[in-house]
Amino acid sequence: MSLHPETFKTLLRSAAEQVIASAPELTSLDQAIGDGDHGTNMKRGFEAVLGKLDAISAQPLDAALKMIGKTLVMTVGGASGPLYGSFFLAAGEAASHHGQLPHDLADIFDSGVSAVSARGRSRAGEKTMLDVLIPVLETLRTAAGQADLIDRVRAIAAEAAERTAPMRATKGRASFLGERSVGHVDPGARSSCVLVQAVCAGLEGQQ
Repeated sequence: MSLHPETFKTLLRSAAEQVIASAPELTSLDQAIGDGDHGTNMKRGFEAVLGKLDAISAQPLDAALKMIGKTLVMTVGGASGPLYGSFFLAAGEAASHHGQLPHDLADIFDSGVSAVSARGRSRAGEKTMLDVLIPVLETLRTAAGQADLIDRVRAIAAEAAERTAPMRATKGRASFLGERSVGHVDPGARSSCVLVQAVCAGLEGQQ
């Protein structure tokens, strides 16, 4: 893998710290259409990741991603733990079979997205984190190698999260609200956006 361990460590720290800082916003979004614990759960999970930062970043990329996934499964709780955990575990497994970054980034990301879809039995348009992850994946594929890839990924993540507001939830706790779920950004989509944008900012800082 061509991703330097220190670069990975910086990206992971940035992403974890941004999720932790976004906990109040995520909690507020989840109080509107969920159990109200998404921010707290995500904060707890990524604090655990930060606590293992040195150990995680010392691993090869595939093992590091799997370690993140296992940590999130064990600490996040709720529906988000298994979903985010599945993403990183599957991405780690894919990374063990793909040899180069950034060339194989889309394939690795695709494996994570597919795992989330399978675990949640969900697809795009159901007001979930997939409504951010899938557009990001599509952008990684269509804009691969372009100079503005980071900017495009960051923009599509934000736009995709906002597009969940007018959707009617058909998966998860929010689906019980029916039409009352309309008008609110999905908290899982927002936390996915936070993570993607934090990584983008970190990568931009490495250029």
